[in-house]
Amino acid sequence: MLQIIMMAETIKLGLKENWKQFTILVIVNAFVGGMIGMERTIFPQFAELKFGMASKTAILSFITAFGFTKAIANYYTGKLANKFGRKNLLLIGWLMAIPIPFMLIYAQSWYWVILANVLLGISQGVTWSSTVVMKIDLVGEKDRGFAMGLNEFAGYFSVGLIAFLTGYVANKYGITPYPFYIGVFISITGFLLTLFWVKDTRLFVHKESATDNTAQLENVFWETTFKNKTLSSVTQAGLINNLNDGMIWGLLPMVLLSLNYNNQNMGIITAIYPTVWGIGQLFTGKMADHYSKKAMLFWGMLVQGLAILLIPFSTGILILASLSALLGLGTALVYPTFLSTIAQASTPQQRAESIGTFRLWRDLGYALGAIISGITADMFGITYAILFIGGLTIVSSLIIKYRMPGQARAVLMRT
Repeated sequence: MLQIIMMAETIKLGLKENWKQFTILVIVNAFVGGMIGMERTIFPQFAELKFGMASKTAILSFITAFGFTKAIANYYTGKLANKFGRKNLLLIGWLMAIPIPFMLIYAQSWYWVILANVLLGISQGVTWSSTVVMKIDLVGEKDRGFAMGLNEFAGYFSVGLIAFLTGYVANKYGITPYPFYIGVFISITGFLLTLFWVKDTRLFVHKESATDNTAQLENVFWETTFKNKTLSSVTQAGLINNLNDGMIWGLLPMVLLSLNYNNQNMGIITAIYPTVWGIGQLFTGKMADHYSKKAMLFWGMLVQGLAILLIPFSTGILILASLSALLGLGTALVYPTFLSTIAQASTPQQRAESIGTFRLWRDLGYALGAIISGITADMFGITYAILFIGGLTIVSSLIIKYRMPGQARAVLMRT
């Protein structure tokens, strides 16, 4: 323990001080996001063409499987990060990613697709959570929002880029197997980058702990989920954010198919949303360091809800592209702000577990979004499913407005 303290004394927190390692982690997270982008545009059509899936609920079952497993992986990554090390967990996540594209290429039944997405959920939870926590460890409190903006930019810009690329490849060469070859490259490269260039960051936690005066949470899971007004307000918004993202992931391609869009145009429209989301976080992450986090979260959720409500009434490519951009802007306002707020309102020692708890609930939103929108679409039609999810998103913005304290740090300070 004494050796750890002595080593921690030589470490400096900050983005400039650790820019090389931070840059490597940004690149790694871009590869993490690319694994989701591989499925983003083509999967509903892949399900119908290869497996004859017609039920919206059945098609969206792959998102349900992904969401549940990613949520659980997020939570346990947060709990295990201090015990086993961030880099070790990151490597395990990449090892789980490597078989996924091969499973999709050679799948003989829909059950293999579900299993591949279970593996994808675990991999994404472990890899993305690890890179988030490691970046927060490196930068300290000053640039935390900007750091999260860069992290989420890399991940979601890559989601959009790969979503467009897979749509283009599918339009030119067919729905399978060529789009999934992109996933083979991404997973192997991500593993090698992590193995040879990423360093663990646990010593940075010891360094920050020496000067941090944030009060310990009595029960991290309970406080983050329900009791602490700041943490629980952010957590519910995170869940609703990914609930609507799960709906967009599954139903937007179906809407575009019903309007007779080809794969390339579908790829453009579906890619705009995560691309704006990703690029926007370069600016909104920095804003979260200087402006009201509560205001950013409220307006971000409200803009998302309004954009979703307009989708069923739009048909032209320019209008749908604009709504996709608006949805991306709203999501960009909240995503890095979620993480920087959670990090600010918890101690360095409890940060990984608190972020893990938040990400548990946030990514359960994928599963709940797929289930709710799938069942609603099958019973009442896609339009009603989209309107219902849009309404829930607006309700979430009001919870932020009326429950969350004005200052992000809603915890007592030690005196």
